[in-house]
Amino acid sequence: MGWGRRGMGSSRGGTGAVGLLFTYGVTGSGKTHTMTGSPGDGGLLPRCLDMIFNSIGPFQAKRFVFKLDDKNGVDVQSEVDALLERQRREALPVPKTPAGKRHIDPEFADMINVQEHCKVEEVDEDNVYSVFVSYIEIYNNYIYDLLEEAPFEPIKPKPPQSKMLREDQNHNMYVTGCTEVEVKSTEEAFEVFWRGQKKRRIANTQLNRESSRSHSVFIIKLAQAPLDADGDNVLQEKEQITLSQLSLVDLAGSERTNRTKAEGNRLREAGNINQSLMTLRTCIEVLRENQLYGTNKMVPYRDSKLTHLFKNYFDGEGKVRMIVCVNPTAEDYEESLQVMRFAEMTQEVEVARPVDRPLCGLTPGRRLRNQEFHTEEQSAAEMLLQSFPPLPSCELLDIHDDQTLPRLIEALEQRHRMRQVLAEEFAKNVLAFKTMLQEFDSSVLSKEHYIQGKLSEKEKTIAGQKTELERLEKKIKTLEYKIEILEKTATIYEEDKRNLQQELESQTQKLQRQASDKRRLEARLQGMVTETSLKWEKECERRVAAKQLEMQNKLWVKDEKLKQLKAIVTEPRAEKPERPSRERDRDRLVQRSVSPPPVPNAPPVRLRHRRSRSAGERWVDHKPPSNVPTETVMQPHVPHAITVAAASEKALAKCDKYMLTHQELASDGEIETKLIKGDVFKTRGGGQAVQFTDIETLKQESPTGRKRRSSPSQRDPLVDAADSEWTDVETRVTPTLIQPCLEHYRDGKPKTSLGTNVDENLG
Repeated sequence: MGWGRRGMGSSRGGTGAVGLLFTYGVTGSGKTHTMTGSPGDGGLLPRCLDMIFNSIGPFQAKRFVFKLDDKNGVDVQSEVDALLERQRREALPVPKTPAGKRHIDPEFADMINVQEHCKVEEVDEDNVYSVFVSYIEIYNNYIYDLLEEAPFEPIKPKPPQSKMLREDQNHNMYVTGCTEVEVKSTEEAFEVFWRGQKKRRIANTQLNRESSRSHSVFIIKLAQAPLDADGDNVLQEKEQITLSQLSLVDLAGSERTNRTKAEGNRLREAGNINQSLMTLRTCIEVLRENQLYGTNKMVPYRDSKLTHLFKNYFDGEGKVRMIVCVNPTAEDYEESLQVMRFAEMTQEVEVARPVDRPLCGLTPGRRLRNQEFHTEEQSAAEMLLQSFPPLPSCELLDIHDDQTLPRLIEALEQRHRMRQVLAEEFAKNVLAFKTMLQEFDSSVLSKEHYIQGKLSEKEKTIAGQKTELERLEKKIKTLEYKIEILEKTATIYEEDKRNLQQELESQTQKLQRQASDKRRLEARLQGMVTETSLKWEKECERRVAAKQLEMQNKLWVKDEKLKQLKAIVTEPRAEKPERPSRERDRDRLVQRSVSPPPVPNAPPVRLRHRRSRSAGERWVDHKPPSNVPTETVMQPHVPHAITVAAASEKALAKCDKYMLTHQELASDGEIETKLIKGDVFKTRGGGQAVQFTDIETLKQESPTGRKRRSSPSQRDPLVDAADSEWTDVETRVTPTLIQPCLEHYRDGKPKTSLGTNVDENLG
């Protein structure tokens, strides 16, 4: 694995060995299986955890001695703070299960029990160690914490919040706000991993029943710090703390849409996965190109969260290893070939990594102290033995030998005296040691009393804080209840507001429709009133003209009768037998009426084109394409006009008058043409506007057409009288005078009418 130390000398401690291990391949090639393994055959993750804890097992620090901060660093707490932290965690309602008794699912228990009992030799016994793990996933280019415990809200559950990438003072990338759990055994670490694994996003596709839809990163951090000279406490110097890191990455597999038949969210997930893997390949290719050709191109780490997170590894801050997974099926041949080409290219990339240097300036630890103690003990025993006088020879060769025994007695006496001196010195040392022990005990007791006083004060403070916390929790619950009530009330009010707004909009639309209907009805009634008034005006004019013609005919008849009477009176009487006067008068009247005096014919009306009252001005003659020619004698004609089929701003800019020709069916079925006239003026914005001022109506009617009446009682007596008088005139007056008038003016209506101008011409 390459765990080791590298002293950086920073204020936040040294940076240890870092490593990156990731699996790469197409979907369904076995990347997740390679990382986790199967029952009875553990993968890379349980093997790494097992090797770490086999190596540092007896040298682990107590819980909460090491404490990770929020800036990718580690601090060392004192024993008192660590003890208080442990008591506070144990006082939480969630019980803490001992590491050795943690329950693991049976199907995954065999993954942890690795057969090979591997460990790192020559682990420094003068250091203490602690392991922290975290588990994240990169989904749709967002980072999520798989170990984050979100509060359960059944009504409106909150979606997981994405995390941000940060850069610490050593220019290392890390995930801010990520949950990091301190573990003390392989079982505990694997339990944390499996808790996060259940939250990882997977889906069923055409190629894989449990396809990973995100890149998962399991981070193992190893913190180590040296002990003091006595080997009892951890040094509080941050410069001596080393933090190593191993990242195990399970990449999501690349896949093609035409094979997986992905749609919707699956399609979007596949696009993001392929994009991040393409960014990874691009970064490796740029690194290779910079090394081969000596260029200095910028590596696009920031194009993807995956490459941005592991930027330090590719820049030389650790060792990088890639495990290529290949599916042997023939369908994956082309994609597997691309994977192998990428793996071959990565072998040509060399990451320059700085040389590690050992930590220096450490005080002797437990191992060195024990060795020195044994050496001093052996040297003291040797010196003590050397201080005793040597024993003389105790062999008696002669019965009269009187020197050997006195020498032996003298040597023994010297040794006895020396032994007494050593015993007295030992007793003095024992007494002094006992005194020192009593003083130490008293100091320890005073320290214990002091610590107990501090602990009691801390406990009182904690109790007060708990009371305050309970009060605040109750207050929070009350406020949450009030907030919930207010939210419900606000929701009801918002619903009422939306309903009222919709009702107001519907009423407004209804009023607008009624107003528009009213305006249309008023316009229609105004048109009907105008049409009725014009009709009655024409009817009155017709009746007056008929009466005038009738009276003229009566006067002419009376004049004729008077002339005949005058001729009879002035004529000399002949010698003829007289007939009855009534027959004679009738014959004379008939003779006179056969050849009436000639009546001068009225000059014929000169046919001329109707001109607008503003003929001297420039006009726009707007005739729509749907205009139907009426084929009448008189046609509207405006000289020097610009004729257009659609409204044109260019034509309006050249004229100051506007005329629109509109046609519609009248009530009698004939075509009625309306000439809508208006003035053209410029607007403030530089455009052209038209203000309508007049409407001329052109109507074609039949001279012989009469409206049928439903009953004789509804007939106008004036009309009936006029008809009867007309009949009387036709029977009694010579047709040469009346017939032209009847042909031109039947029922008082001309054959062709163009507004009021026709009546004026006929008059």
